[in-house]
Amino acid sequence: MSVDPSAVIVAVATAASALVQGADIPAEIQDQVTSAIESFEAGAPETDKQVEDFVAALPEQMQGQAEQVVADTTDSLATAIEPHLPEEALEALRPPAPESEIAPAAPAPRPNAFGIAPVPQAPILGPQPGATIGGVTLPSIPAILPGTGLAPIGAIAVFAPWLRKAGEICDGITAPVLAALYSAENGFRFGATAPVSPVGAKGPGQFMPGTWREYGKDADGDGKVDILGIADPVMASGNLLCDNYKQIDDWKKRGLVQGDTLDLTIAAYNAGAGAVRRSGGMPSGLPDYENQTKPYVAKIRATEAAFSRLLSPFLGLGLGGASDVGNRVVDLAFKFLGLPYVWGGGNINGPSGGGFDCSGLTSYAVHAATGITLPRTSETQWHVGTEIPLELARPGDLLFGNWQAGGPGHVAIYIGGGQMVHAPTTGDVVRVGAVFPDMKARRII
Repeated sequence: MSVDPSAVIVAVATAASALVQGADIPAEIQDQVTSAIESFEAGAPETDKQVEDFVAALPEQMQGQAEQVVADTTDSLATAIEPHLPEEALEALRPPAPESEIAPAAPAPRPNAFGIAPVPQAPILGPQPGATIGGVTLPSIPAILPGTGLAPIGAIAVFAPWLRKAGEICDGITAPVLAALYSAENGFRFGATAPVSPVGAKGPGQFMPGTWREYGKDADGDGKVDILGIADPVMASGNLLCDNYKQIDDWKKRGLVQGDTLDLTIAAYNAGAGAVRRSGGMPSGLPDYENQTKPYVAKIRATEAAFSRLLSPFLGLGLGGASDVGNRVVDLAFKFLGLPYVWGGGNINGPSGGGFDCSGLTSYAVHAATGITLPRTSETQWHVGTEIPLELARPGDLLFGNWQAGGPGHVAIYIGGGQMVHAPTTGDVVRVGAVFPDMKARRII
């Protein structure tokens, strides 16, 4: 089977978990949601065995046909739900990675969005999109950050200082590359509940024991070398990637391999540097290389720019002289990525009615960061502060667009790199997006 039946359950459970990220839901309600999702997801591992037992019980001449029916059914279901899933849920629907020196995470079992691993319980269906919990309507699965799906904002904030440090080890490997790789490897999951791959790869960097013995160090000085932590794996990944980058660059100069050095370095993280050397470049020819390594590299390179944008408030990447206060404005808005747009929603105290509209989001973020109380609408907020050329905008500045007779019909917060965080319109969610062509900037702080 190209898609395990249990993977569909895991994907749905992961998607349901993602729905509550960023929502202003009371702790006790979150606990209820978490418990329901855990229970639903916990039934996944048993599904494959039940299917296998059923097929094995059939006459031998029927087993091949039965396996094909199961494969077709699960693939059809996976195809049907795929457009509605965030990237981390899509990982569960992909075939497991080949055994390699460093292997991607196993698709199941997986902790949910709260970092809690499933425990064996009877399956219970979790909350569905459109349900209302604690006064907040759960959104459909949004692509809140172009190219990445529903990104784990809180986890990235925790990893950010070490991603930056590891991204400074050598010129070839940057923090956004590491972030994209860690998203692909294990979704930034760390600690005792982080899943272990079928071949024994552990932690957020998915290190095999032999590689960890060579690269694992006590990076944060806490007296232990923790493969399940944050600092030690990230720095180990940075050093491994830099060593491979240097080796591959040398091979290229000697004419032994061809291709983009960073692409080949990422491929080496998945398939081993030996695979790059044997193939004379991008690992190819074997099914594992074609179905796993090449898509792995393409995914990381495709999401690198998006993670650069996401990391910008935390790391100062391309921020053009951003102030700490400006970064704080952006950071506060990021807390609500994925929350539904609600017309008239939100104020200086946070979301209301289950979400924000555009000026409600800016009112909250600016007040929480600075104590400044903005007027409530985009038209009136336009008259606060000083207009500046758009090309001089820095994170925390307000952007205004959708111009009408009475003034701007939309307001957003600039985050750098031609991107903004905003609450776009009815039916949408708080998200990151490109700056509109007609926008003008004002500096409030």
